[in-house]
Amino acid sequence: MSDLVLRCENLKKTYQGPAPVPVLLGVDLEVRRGESIAIMGRSGSGKSTLLHLLGGLDVPSDGVVRIKDKVLNEMNEKERGEIRNHALGFVYQFHHLLPEFSAEENVAMPLLIRRMARGEALERARAVLGELGLAARLRHQPGELSGGERQRCAFARAMVTQPACVLADEPTGNLDAQTADEVFDAMVRLSQSRGTAFVLVTHDATLAGRAGRRLTLQDGLLAPAA
Repeated sequence: MSDLVLRCENLKKTYQGPAPVPVLLGVDLEVRRGESIAIMGRSGSGKSTLLHLLGGLDVPSDGVVRIKDKVLNEMNEKERGEIRNHALGFVYQFHHLLPEFSAEENVAMPLLIRRMARGEALERARAVLGELGLAARLRHQPGELSGGERQRCAFARAMVTQPACVLADEPTGNLDAQTADEVFDAMVRLSQSRGTAFVLVTHDATLAGRAGRRLTLQDGLLAPAA
């Protein structure tokens, strides 16, 4: 069985308007089980656009995105939503945790959306939070957690569905350097232990250098980082 979990071929994106704005000009990328990839590039180079296309949050102007041999851009919105919930996890610069729920409830939310029994969903959430060093913070609400704890909680939520790949857009961008290091280490450690691929968009060259593979998005194309 192939260990390829996510792939895009000749991926293009042009934003239409009075003057069309081409952003991606033909991106090719293969992501394999358990690997970590960092994508760098200047602001406006299209990094977040690429991540949105890979995650089925937007549709390309041309090209193909495949998740485990299923073509995302041939699906309708409902089908894309289902595959996102089962095969992908997402982490952003801002944690987007629901303030009125505890850490374990926030992490269990994707499973509850799947209509998993509440007890089982919370049990799985507690297991992931424990692996990320948050066993003592299960019942704390986001406002009672530090910035690093909130981001680890957001990553636990992305991992609780046991996705094939997690897509992370500047996940440590709001943290100080030491906390960013700790959160990144926790993310990579958990991804590797579970065989989950991890694609990270970041401006932080130090963090990018610790990923298994580092790429640069420039002039609409991906290339190995210098």
